[in-house]
Amino acid sequence: MSIPDDSGLDALLTEAVDPRYAQVDQLSVAQIAALMNQADAEVPLAVRAALPQIVPAIEAISARMLDGGRLVYIGAGTSGRLGVLDASEIPPTFSSWPGQVQAIIAGGEQAMTTAVEGVEDDEAAGARAVDELGIGPHDCVVGIASSGRTPYVIAGVRRAAERGALTVSLACNPDTELSTIVHHAIEVPVGPEVISGSTRLKAGTAQKLVLNMISTIAMVRLGKTYGNLMVDVDVSNVKLRDRAIRIVMQICGTSREAATTALAATGFDVKTAVVVLRKQLGPDAARAALAAANGRLRAVLEAGS
Repeated sequence: MSIPDDSGLDALLTEAVDPRYAQVDQLSVAQIAALMNQADAEVPLAVRAALPQIVPAIEAISARMLDGGRLVYIGAGTSGRLGVLDASEIPPTFSSWPGQVQAIIAGGEQAMTTAVEGVEDDEAAGARAVDELGIGPHDCVVGIASSGRTPYVIAGVRRAAERGALTVSLACNPDTELSTIVHHAIEVPVGPEVISGSTRLKAGTAQKLVLNMISTIAMVRLGKTYGNLMVDVDVSNVKLRDRAIRIVMQICGTSREAATTALAATGFDVKTAVVVLRKQLGPDAARAALAAANGRLRAVLEAGS
């Protein structure tokens, strides 16, 4: 006796069964690896096709963040973990202020490493998480759901919109429910997975690529880079200390010794050290110049030139 399916999942592209991979359990490791690599190669093309949706979303996010707003991801399962991953990497890379980029995952911290059953269907929890974070009109909330129909995410995004936030969706199916309730919908249909329904594969890769764009471009727009150099890096270990020295050397055309001395005098703040060397200012005056330029190093270096 068959059980009728009224969930609608069978209509989702991410749940479809691709006949190309029907014999995957009978193939060699080399053959499976080649198939997966071929499937993964389709993902950047799908992301490229979605650029007309991605670009205006990032422009809108950047504008709110320039006005002091936060970027908040909300997701469940793999989608939620990808949001947490992206958010957690912004502070060390760009020295963002606490909470500027953060993530909500259904099930909380436990869900990062362990599947928490049923939480993705809890609409009340999704809305409550947004309330608890105090989402407001300056903020941007990006709902991440491969299916585009996760109740927790939809409820959270709806509540964010009610609270005046800019809302964006990121799904890997076309014409999703999530897309209909946001200001900017991003849909990256990557097609059926090698293992049917396992959206940690192509769908997860597509989401990671788009999240990379959202957070990185927003930080660039906020003046967190000089060219493609990571001038707001948080110098928290030996590797990053060496990177900071090399960045100062490259921008200032100076020796390693001079770069290290300037960094030591400025608490290993790359931007301040660069201004000290290029503008021949003391650390306090360099910090004041950067503050007057909203932290934009290029504006300080090009002032009066």
